Amino acid sequence: MMADRISTICTRLNVPWIYKSCYDKDCRSSPDSFHGIGLEKGLEILSEVRREFGVPVVSDFSVPDWAAATGEVCDLVQVPAYLCRQTTILKAAAATGRPVHLKKGQYMSPWNMKNSVRKLEAAGCYEVLLTDRGTFLGYNMQVNDMTCFPIMAQTGYPVCFDGTHSIQMPTSMGNISGGQREFIPHLVRAATACGINALFMETHDNPPAALSDANTVLDIQYLENILSQAQIVHTTRLEILEKFGEDNVHPPS
Repeated sequence: MMADRISTICTRLNVPWIYKSCYDKDCRSSPDSFHGIGLEKGLEILSEVRREFGVPVVSDFSVPDWAAATGEVCDLVQVPAYLCRQTTILKAAAATGRPVHLKKGQYMSPWNMKNSVRKLEAAGCYEVLLTDRGTFLGYNMQVNDMTCFPIMAQTGYPVCFDGTHSIQMPTSMGNISGGQREFIPHLVRAATACGINALFMETHDNPPAALSDANTVLDIQYLENILSQAQIVHTTRLEILEKFGEDNVHPPS
């Protein structure tokens, strides 16, 4: 149902898209939280979405042994932010032969992501998408540093902004995370203006009832509006660059 609704919106806007769902949320704060429906059933649903809508699909994996099966179904495999430095995970992701979506750890500086990229390259992977999802500043709070996009782009790989996890307030509600979804449109516009190549957002038809990230997922009724805004900002940025050239205020060495 969600794939159908998202497909309708993206088709109307002529936006290429990738469907993402996770079969096992291994990073939940509480053992009582919903962790997912499992590898086998989850990949079965992703395969069905891929076949029915003709759209690429992606899922993350948290255990190296899950990588091969994930890569057999998914067009793109995702490395969770909190595991972005784990060599065994990165090697397993590269071994799938699929492009890798590498999310920057909340604890990582953007310039240190080059080390994770080098691990992927050493394992034979040269198709990488780098995503920022906010950075910890103090307790239960994340900030969004827009300089991370040009910094991570120096790796030579495309960059992406996670517009929903970035407004998360981890475990601010005891054993679950809060969020400030009212800032999603602001951050999406800002990141798009900084030249991102892709946008990541989790969306739901009934956020209060969501079994995962209920306080940060975007209500799907706002998805088309936000994507339309991002399109306008993206087009305007390209027009500015065409008129004035690439941004470069650094003095020549």
